[in-house]
Amino acid sequence: MSSLKYWVWLSALDGLTNLNRLRLLAQFGTPESVFYASSEEISRVEGLSRAQAALLENKSMNETERILGECERLGLRILTLQDAEYPARLRNIFDPPVLLYCKGRLPAVDEEVCIAMVGTRSATPYGIRSAEELGYGLAKQGAVVVSGIAEGIDAAAIRGALRAGGKVISVLGCGIDVIYPAENAYLYKDVGVTGALLSEYAPGTEPHKSHFPIRNRIIAGLALGTVVVEAPLRRSGALNTAHTALEQGRDVFAVPGGIDAEMSRGCNRLIREGAALVTEAWDVLREYQAVYPQKVTAKHFETPKVLGYEARQRRTEQEQQRREEQKKSLRTIDPAKESLSDDQAAVLRVLSTEEAMQADEVIERAELTARRVLSALTVLVMDGFAEEESGKRFRRTVELAD
Repeated sequence: MSSLKYWVWLSALDGLTNLNRLRLLAQFGTPESVFYASSEEISRVEGLSRAQAALLENKSMNETERILGECERLGLRILTLQDAEYPARLRNIFDPPVLLYCKGRLPAVDEEVCIAMVGTRSATPYGIRSAEELGYGLAKQGAVVVSGIAEGIDAAAIRGALRAGGKVISVLGCGIDVIYPAENAYLYKDVGVTGALLSEYAPGTEPHKSHFPIRNRIIAGLALGTVVVEAPLRRSGALNTAHTALEQGRDVFAVPGGIDAEMSRGCNRLIREGAALVTEAWDVLREYQAVYPQKVTAKHFETPKVLGYEARQRRTEQEQQRREEQKKSLRTIDPAKESLSDDQAAVLRVLSTEEAMQADEVIERAELTARRVLSALTVLVMDGFAEEESGKRFRRTVELAD
């Protein structure tokens, strides 16, 4: 355990990439050896810039002690790249995280049929229903579902797996103690009790736009295959995860959708390019039954009806009708002439009048911290420039002149 502090020290040095850390470990063997290496020895590490090498002169353990104290307070475990419990499946990818923070019970990943499920936050009722049913079916027949914990497809897949009594691994783009999005606090709790929450980010780390594409390599790396349920063609983290899975030599599956369905265009393209088409959980699990016969079983069961699906569909139709009526009377404003802060103006420009956006999507696009975006959204709603819809979704209620 005495060496653990050096792992945390190395991972906490702001400005180093994970690849930088891997290069240092390849050169010196252990973080402790990196800590005590001379400047001259550090300068000989290939791929490390002078500025990055200079970061290693910081030998302060203040941040390390804070992180270790928070881990103890929160009941988090730390897995390093050299720990036996660290999944070999993940260790073998190109850019494995040197350190993982874990809350809950991490299954023996290398012995499990882990299947990643990903998709858009702005999911349609079809996508929500498909994700819940597939999550339920995968868990019921022996798989471990791996996902993020965002609203939309991620949350639906997790709900389905938990309802089946299955195991779930959720990989976060922030510290494990930062519940994001806030409305999914109940899923954090349930996954932390029955499965595992994982993050390479230290406790207290806020979500940031850059974290999520980086995080996606872990989701794909833990899994034998990745299922994309719904994904648009542009700005899709789900497609990013699918491409990462292919680069890692893993299988990719996709749920088909209508040819005119915006949220299914990414999936339909994946299928056209060779991804396996999925309409039920067994379309995925049959690929692994021969290798994991003790884990995967072809069970006959009736998937329970998605709770509240009809109500959500009616509410969606009502909201769409209301939006169409409202759009006819939208006023136009010039953000520069309104009493808006820089944060409020930035968030307003990110929001759309057409499609309500999850708060976490606004945060990613605005490239601001969660607290700043949530504060700006609150003021914009109060001042009538935006509105909040069900599920913590936000829409702009004005047209912009610029």
